[in-house]
Amino acid sequence: MSAMKYDIFFSICQTEVDGYLPSEKTMWKNFFDQVQWADQLGYETAWVAETHLSCQTQKENPGAVIPNFKGEIGLNTDILQLAHLIFNQTKKLNVGSAIRNILCNGGPLAHAEAVKTFLSLHGMRENESRLLELGFAAGRFPFSYHAYGIKPRDLVEEAAWEVVKNKVFQEATLVMLKTLRGDRFASHEIGPLYLRPEDFRTSESWEKVYKLAKEDRRRWDGDKILHLPYFVFEKVGVIPFEAPLELLRLTIGSHDPETQSMANTILPTGVFNLSITPGHIIEETHQRMNQVFHASGGAWTRAHMPRTALIFVDATKGLSPEQQSARAREQAKKAWHHYWLAMEKTLDPKKIESAVENSIAGHPEEVAQAIKNKYHPEDRLMLWFDFNNHDNEAIKASMQVFMEQVKPRIEELNR
Repeated sequence: MSAMKYDIFFSICQTEVDGYLPSEKTMWKNFFDQVQWADQLGYETAWVAETHLSCQTQKENPGAVIPNFKGEIGLNTDILQLAHLIFNQTKKLNVGSAIRNILCNGGPLAHAEAVKTFLSLHGMRENESRLLELGFAAGRFPFSYHAYGIKPRDLVEEAAWEVVKNKVFQEATLVMLKTLRGDRFASHEIGPLYLRPEDFRTSESWEKVYKLAKEDRRRWDGDKILHLPYFVFEKVGVIPFEAPLELLRLTIGSHDPETQSMANTILPTGVFNLSITPGHIIEETHQRMNQVFHASGGAWTRAHMPRTALIFVDATKGLSPEQQSARAREQAKKAWHHYWLAMEKTLDPKKIESAVENSIAGHPEEVAQAIKNKYHPEDRLMLWFDFNNHDNEAIKASMQVFMEQVKPRIEELNR
């Protein structure tokens, strides 16, 4: 039986907390201090959020995605540049992207080329075995890929954009993974992707799109609609061809079973899942991935599905467990208060209380028991300590309390 794995997640979210908005330089200084501390404490992988284009600037346009948010949702725009610095400053940590948008910044060919170049340089280190954990997805905010031409091109795509967007991501996934594998091919060799009735939430939505598509000879194909590729190219090969793929581990940020399976026809690809995902979905995903996981990756394990866990732990000396628990829950409530205020400019006490309940907050024993109750003993957790918190020393203290007091207790409980 495998043991639970403990990774750490860094948001590097530059937002105002209690009237304090750190400079970018301060944010980076704190991040590197925390990532070195994570390495010393024994966390396995440092996952870093990735964001593209300024949220603040986007607010100046119609249809602002987070109009009330002050600051930037994240400062890291390129895990590959950041990973070189992290590897230089640490000894054991793997580095992961949570999550890299492969639709922006040139699309899947550009990302494959950048990753292979990174791996080639990273592999030059003597006896290097630390992994680049490439989490990839379509991006959280549409404006980050709209700027690169990924947006509806006609009435059919406008009417079916939620479905088309997933097809674009499937297309990008196939292109990137095939080129990472070393294939030399042209875009037409990928094979066609289709929009089908089961892709749509309602039959009415499908009928509307189907009617539009019948008027376009390029698209109509009987009982389904042809997806017109966004990435069109003659035969290419992405260099360097000798990049050490054994230093790369892939994880896809998609809840769509078809997309998860499609990725695994090419290379072993794990799956991200949030801590709030219902338990039955988690187990169904494990069962399905056990069947479709690419054979070259060995057997599917629960460690192939990293899961976020928002942690608020208090072990203040001189306080009773009850007092420590109250402090931790108050910290969680305060963090969520700031978050919802920033995101929606309104405060719903029920929403805050629900968010606190979905977090893990308390004294060390309480946190250990909560994790024991919520997660499988072989799960892999991405522990999040910097949520709406710019107190560098407090974050580092929580990281230490978890590894020195919570982790041993979880292991005892799981035995």
